[in-house]
Amino acid sequence: MQRNRRRNPYPQTWEIPLAVLVGYSLLLLVGVQFGRAVANVIAGNGWVLVERAEIVNSLPGVLAGRADAGLVGIEAPASSSVLWASVLFVEILVLAVSAGCVRFGWGRWGPSRIQGTATRAEAEQLLGIVRLRRHAHLIRPDLYSDRRGRHGAAARPLRNTTVAGTEGASS
Repeated sequence: MQRNRRRNPYPQTWEIPLAVLVGYSLLLLVGVQFGRAVANVIAGNGWVLVERAEIVNSLPGVLAGRADAGLVGIEAPASSSVLWASVLFVEILVLAVSAGCVRFGWGRWGPSRIQGTATRAEAEQLLGIVRLRRHAHLIRPDLYSDRRGRHGAAARPLRNTTVAGTEGASS
């Protein structure tokens, strides 16, 4: 029913999926470079990052197992096993964080989201105990007086009382 009420006049286009694909590819590329930096830290070379101009150019060397590809001043680069382990760890972390972001975004803005749902703060503001107490004179005028001191239909709540002289009477 939710999907029937919504209409999107714009067709699906290729720009948004392409932008997501390019952005995710760049994220994976940066993950490989960050994994290489972690491998060099483990090998004792300190925190050495590749120059910005060499990020893409050094990628084939890093994927070939050379931890010093595109870096200057590395005497003892990390071994290929440490390099692969750290790159794999960083890429798994990137995939997990990306999957969490996609899941959150799909639930929040995807086609199966519920339209018109209030946030917690809006629900508390609209339906919370504070509002019920503030508007008690409107909700139950027989029980509560309004702010100006006037009472509703009855000044006191109706109680289960018996009329005098009818306590023992039977019908």
